[in-house]
Amino acid sequence: MNLANKLTIMRIFLVPIFLIFIAVKDIPCGTFIATVIFIIAALTDKLDGYIARSRNQITRFGKFMDPLADKLLVTAALVSLVEYHVIPTWVAMIIIAREFAVTGLRTVAASEGIVIAASAWGKAKTVTQIIAIIFALVTLNRENLLLDKITMVFIFLAVLITIVSGIDYFVKNKDVIRIDK
Repeated sequence: MNLANKLTIMRIFLVPIFLIFIAVKDIPCGTFIATVIFIIAALTDKLDGYIARSRNQITRFGKFMDPLADKLLVTAALVSLVEYHVIPTWVAMIIIAREFAVTGLRTVAASEGIVIAASAWGKAKTVTQIIAIIFALVTLNRENLLLDKITMVFIFLAVLITIVSGIDYFVKNKDVIRIDK
């Protein structure tokens, strides 16, 4: 269990803590604390990848758990933001559906001994989703028209890049899911 894997596990443990602070409305500064927890968890994603690569400590555990931790964090935030009526349900559904679809593609590929690495579009998707979610979390309990508009721009950008990245994965890996196999 190396440091990168420990950071991934920490990110997974931060998800329910994030959910407690964002869901329990009686906690003073709960949404602010949830936002800070989300930012810390998002930063551990960047940090654990850097540590694993720089120390040549990439593991099967990390390859499996790191994307899972990301999906848990983003899904928890999206569902919470839908509950707060900050983002429309369809936004969360598009993002979550893309995650399921690409995970399914990777699972099929892995069963054939093929590893589908993160693409530039996939990395851009992650960054825009994280930025959009942070903006959306910051808008909770605040009345600021400009901030709301900026948040929606980032949300729609995240949706657009999410769709493009999903298409990119399937186009580049169409041989993995050929029907005539």
